[in-house]
Amino acid sequence: MTLSRWQPFRELSTIREQMDNLFEDMISSSDWVKPTVRDRGWMGLPSMSGMWTPAVEIKELEQELVLKAEIPGIDVKDLEVEVTEDRVILSGEHKEEKRTEDKHKNYFRSELHYGQFQRIVPLPMPIKTDNIKSDFQHGILTLTMQKVEDAPKKAVKVNLLPNS
Repeated sequence: MTLSRWQPFRELSTIREQMDNLFEDMISSSDWVKPTVRDRGWMGLPSMSGMWTPAVEIKELEQELVLKAEIPGIDVKDLEVEVTEDRVILSGEHKEEKRTEDKHKNYFRSELHYGQFQRIVPLPMPIKTDNIKSDFQHGILTLTMQKVEDAPKKAVKVNLLPNS
């Protein structure tokens, strides 16, 4: 009879691999969860919402605000942009290619995001909605918006009362 040394960390590693495989199988076989690279929750697992939202960048110039949104793989016809004086609403849909064969055939991994998205971006100051310039190239949406020139700065004095 041969004695072998018990290695608990090796067993924990094996259990972890089995759990990872279980979650991967559960997620890949489920149509209601679509994992994305940006949509990672605890321990790198996809969040249950499966919702993807575009990353944005807002830059203030002297008389303008410039908003850039990263929206790769979206056709212009599938993108909707709504601007009010205090926010920008980006919504659309990234459509999956129609395939005639089995959708899981020949795929080892798919991390592309498909489906609808929406992002509401509050603006740091009011803008004019009548003259907005837009550009959409290489998956980057750029909106150039004129700031309201004489927007009053709202400051409110708060009266603090001592605790009784």
